[in-house]
Amino acid sequence: MSGSEKLPPAELASWLKHYRTMGFKHLYRKPSMSENSGDAPGTTVASSTTHPEANAPDLTRPSSATAASLFESVTPRETLEKIREDLGDCRRCKLAGGRKTIVFGSGNPKADIVFVGEGPGADEDEQGLPFVGRAGQLLTQMIEKGMKIPRSEVYICNIIKCRPPGNRKPEKEEVAACRPFVERQIDAVRPRVIVALGATAVETLLGTHQSMSSLRGRWHQFRGISLMVTYHPAFLLRDPSRKPEAWEDLKKVLALLKSSAPGGSSG
Repeated sequence: MSGSEKLPPAELASWLKHYRTMGFKHLYRKPSMSENSGDAPGTTVASSTTHPEANAPDLTRPSSATAASLFESVTPRETLEKIREDLGDCRRCKLAGGRKTIVFGSGNPKADIVFVGEGPGADEDEQGLPFVGRAGQLLTQMIEKGMKIPRSEVYICNIIKCRPPGNRKPEKEEVAACRPFVERQIDAVRPRVIVALGATAVETLLGTHQSMSSLRGRWHQFRGISLMVTYHPAFLLRDPSRKPEAWEDLKKVLALLKSSAPGGSSG
């Protein structure tokens, strides 16, 4: 193939996946003549983190333009360890005064699914791990018994990292202090699907105050990643009659993962 020929987008995407599997983090291409011609001096490409929800691509059906751009520009992946190091002994909001332990997150750092909840409870504050209390036990059942996925193969975190007094809803300032770290965690894992558990996770990630009934069970986008809204396990403990609805949401997650997997059906 000569230097002027271009691979079909589908083949570019296939090569990109191959290089990622082999551990390559940087891919470079030689600039074309038009890029070096100076026709548009000072032109810059907008950051992908600017208004991420606007025009976010549907990754379940990648376009040819998306496949080509992914091949041409692969950014280095930040590690969860580095993010935890930057979080440090966090004193960015008043919750630091009442916590016992920072609850950062746990699971597979290369998971296909990231579950995002609200914040730690008493058991999580004691153990330093997310979703280990009663609500966590239900979430584990939903993942392992329902979805047939080992909990260790998904990644789980919360919007806030410290327990609020009395398990109250986090305040705006507390969410704002933790939000950059949650976003960095998602960027580091780069999952195929995000599952937002409950209103606080939805409001933070999607920037909306719409009702759960109008949002759950539907696909949304966060930084180009497909996001499913469903009930928080603590809510399901209070109202078990909603469990079938939550299961329908998780079945949609499984269907998307199956359809977007190599060799899966996209119809």
